[in-house]
Amino acid sequence: MLTLNLGIRAHDLGQLSLEELCKQLRDYQFTNIQFAIKKSFPDYVPSFQSLSPGIASFFGDYFANNGIKISTLGCYVNISSRNLAVRHKALNDFKTHIQLARDFRASLVGTETGSVSEGFTPENFTEEAYQIARSSVLELVEYAEYFGITVGIEAGLNHPLYSAPLAKRLIDEVQSPHLKIILDIANLINLHNVSEREFILNEALDLLHDHIAMIHLKDFTVNKGKIEIAPVGKGMLNFEPILTYLKYDRPFLHATLEETQGNAIGPAITHIREMYHRL
Repeated sequence: MLTLNLGIRAHDLGQLSLEELCKQLRDYQFTNIQFAIKKSFPDYVPSFQSLSPGIASFFGDYFANNGIKISTLGCYVNISSRNLAVRHKALNDFKTHIQLARDFRASLVGTETGSVSEGFTPENFTEEAYQIARSSVLELVEYAEYFGITVGIEAGLNHPLYSAPLAKRLIDEVQSPHLKIILDIANLINLHNVSEREFILNEALDLLHDHIAMIHLKDFTVNKGKIEIAPVGKGMLNFEPILTYLKYDRPFLHATLEETQGNAIGPAITHIREMYHRL
């Protein structure tokens, strides 16, 4: 029987004890988490360089013993900064996660591409920004190949990798099975293209079909001329094509709730699972 492989970002449940975190994951019947250890357990990680095989194995084993898979080891760092010191540190932090991914019992380490400067800049939409991001991704993928780990890159509107076609270009140019895409449709929507959201969604699934390693599930609305993130099922995004893809094209692919928190989690799970089973 096909089952939705549904998870959540661990830190969307808050900074809980490990025992309480696993209890909530079991209560919601999540099968997996996206785990950014510094966001969920900051006291354990003074810096990324302080991570060790010991702490990675501790968390990986604990989650596994509770029936939870780390679908993605989150390491969201700025791999596109023009500041070489910033970029060098970001790449080293990501490489630390690659080294320890197996100890965490994870096979995918994920990030967005960041920004060429601090925060958003229109320069992120230039060929120069893409080339910086591409260079960093090539370096990380080459490193990941040595460890048998996959690099997951997430496209986002204000980043050097800001669209599905550009993500496909990156896949085509890097040419490695150790590079995959983390797809978040809501991250590709802005005020200028919101009316084309169905096309953007279907284009992304078509272009990136076999290259998607996991899907983020989050929703959005337009409020007072701004895009606002909303709990899943409370916004404008049509999840049917995504769930059809998850059910019939890529069964058991990890799907992760994002930016859905607190009292919104239960209704979001019900909305997604009921739609999945209707399809």
